Amino acid sequence: MRAILAVVALFAVAALPLPAQDARKDAIKPAVSPSQAVLESWNDIGRKLIAMAEDFPEDKYDFRPSPAERSFAEQLLHAANANYIFTKLALGQKLGAVEDPKRENYKTKTEVVAFVKKSVADGAAAIKAKGDKGMETQVVYADNQLVRLSDVAYGMIEHSGEHYGQLAVYYRVAGMVPPESRPKKLN
Repeated sequence: MRAILAVVALFAVAALPLPAQDARKDAIKPAVSPSQAVLESWNDIGRKLIAMAEDFPEDKYDFRPSPAERSFAEQLLHAANANYIFTKLALGQKLGAVEDPKRENYKTKTEVVAFVKKSVADGAAAIKAKGDKGMETQVVYADNQLVRLSDVAYGMIEHSGEHYGQLAVYYRVAGMVPPESRPKKLN
């Protein structure tokens, strides 16, 4: 009788799934590190702005929905320049007065695209270099307020997202569809 119970118990144990060996696609992945989360958000909004910068026709770069608004190019220059608020702080540099780059210094679409790409890449490099511990360092920010470097990064990510939204309207007013709103091509 004991032998039969032992065999039944052995089969019952063998039939149980082994969670550690579960390689299903829907298995829960571990959370990314805090600095990796910042980096992913930074790169995602950067990718969207770069896509717009590359996609929008150069002959419409000075388009503005109304005379009171920045042009498409000026919006991109402004958003990209704001990235350097984070990057300078991350590198231990003083901010000084933050002024938008002048459009006449970035005359071509190629120059504007390059500036946007560089601002995203420079910020991403700073996030990687800082890592989790460095992103939690406190820096002096607006109004002499101490803030975590990660909070400055998230503020710039939000700022870029706001300008992305404005640029999406520029697309629509110009009779175009923004890259992120187009149907995705299936491979």
